[in-house]
Amino acid sequence: MDAQTNEYNGEAGTESYDAIVSRLAQQDNIPWYKKPNLRLLYLIMFPTCIGVEMTSGFDSSMLNGLQAVTSWLDFYNHPHSALLGLMSAMYPLGGIAALPFVPSVTDNLGRRSSNCESPQSFPLHLILIPVVAMFLIARFILGFGMAFAVVAASSLVGELSHPKERAIMTSLFHTCYFIGTITAAGVTLGTFAMPNNWGWRIPSFFQVVPGLLQVSFIWFLPESPRWLISKGRGAEAHAILVKYHAEGDEISEFVKAEYTQIKKTLEVELKNTEMSWKEVLYTPGMRKRVIIGSFLALFTWWSGGGLVSYFLSPILDNIGIHDNRTKNIVNLFNNCWGLVNATFLALTVTRFPRRRMFLACTISLLIVFTAWTVASEEYERTKSRASSQAVLALIFLFSPAYNMGFNALTYTFLVELFPFHVRAKGITIFQWWSNAAGLVNQFVNPIGINNAGWKYYIIYCIWIAFEVAFVYFMFPETSNHTLEELTFLYEDDHGREAVRRIGEEIQHEQGHDGAETRDSDSVEGIDSWRGHGSTTHLLADSE
Repeated sequence: MDAQTNEYNGEAGTESYDAIVSRLAQQDNIPWYKKPNLRLLYLIMFPTCIGVEMTSGFDSSMLNGLQAVTSWLDFYNHPHSALLGLMSAMYPLGGIAALPFVPSVTDNLGRRSSNCESPQSFPLHLILIPVVAMFLIARFILGFGMAFAVVAASSLVGELSHPKERAIMTSLFHTCYFIGTITAAGVTLGTFAMPNNWGWRIPSFFQVVPGLLQVSFIWFLPESPRWLISKGRGAEAHAILVKYHAEGDEISEFVKAEYTQIKKTLEVELKNTEMSWKEVLYTPGMRKRVIIGSFLALFTWWSGGGLVSYFLSPILDNIGIHDNRTKNIVNLFNNCWGLVNATFLALTVTRFPRRRMFLACTISLLIVFTAWTVASEEYERTKSRASSQAVLALIFLFSPAYNMGFNALTYTFLVELFPFHVRAKGITIFQWWSNAAGLVNQFVNPIGINNAGWKYYIIYCIWIAFEVAFVYFMFPETSNHTLEELTFLYEDDHGREAVRRIGEEIQHEQGHDGAETRDSDSVEGIDSWRGHGSTTHLLADSE
């Protein structure tokens, strides 16, 4: 993998553009919290982008907790097996229905505008809750809106963050899932004993909070500089980079190099800006990206996370824990533990190679799930308290094993894997497979747990073993590079020649003011660059 990574760094007797921008970023020794503008940017990102996953976390934990709320069970006639699976599966089904529209909306309206799609569904979600059919429709609508928010928000976090903190910020994106789960678990624990329908309606109403925060603060968040440059609005993009990445320093060498890197890389990328979905799979490099992104989506759902997130109550029933209060306490403590270890891992795993951490994640999951299966079989055979406690302990061990890879690194890896011009499409493909896997998972899990018991877990053990092999042979290394450096990760000699020429452009512009270039960018835009053949001249010599 190291050899593959080194191939696209561009060696041509000049310092590669990778090294220029990375070197300048690492030379900045001032931490983000001592930079007022960057600090403000990250604070605004929390409710608008990073916090998007709070909604997903709240949804999973709420549905998990409601299965231990007597008033909810009575109101919906004790749903189980197929009906419970359908109620859970409507959320990812809504996401699947939305995904064909997500890339065009995200690429045409911008990352920030697309990020407002999800909250618009919340009022309807609250109104349509009284009967089973309306509950299903409401969850479908919520999933539909969330598809836009997740793709736009994850892209925006990666494209706005300073290169020094980008990996940590994108890792924190999925960590906020646990803020939602803890809130839902806590509220459900506080209301589950109410003798009327408010025992489950109050947790449902709280689901509006993340959306309200998002709508309230989104207008203070800048648009993605990469998206602005792609639309010919180079002056606006440069102003954003100056304000947040250089604290207002107009002559910053880092911003000058970063801006040039983004602009020149987009010139090369956007020669294929009209690519259809079919053409996304046309080149070997893109096919590799799509295959890896698709399987990563399956891994995030089919590694056992869906069991703990949505169906903890029947799992606890299978090991002799039937008291509803105890179930809600276990749910709350497990989610608190998840937030603690996920946050710690998000702040630390980005220091290590991505592929190595994914391998550690899948191997750990295989060990935990194998032990979980053995302990569950032991309990069914002997009904021993020790085996029941072992399963409970393994549920808590599952959390850090899963979070070190599939929570902390999933969106970091996706943003790095797909270049700008296909990033929305790439994350959409990931979301499609994720929602499809979730749909199958959430519909099948309650049936499997109910009918097969511990034997159902054997399927997970086999699948996770496959995950280990897939990560080992297929995952590339993407750490310690800027997004533009990773554009040509899988590309041929033409791409590497373009890298060399981009490096020359950056070195050339480091010796100039750069203002003249920026004025030209804001007038002509990417379409003009493409029309005047600037992309062609970058690649011509290599052909």
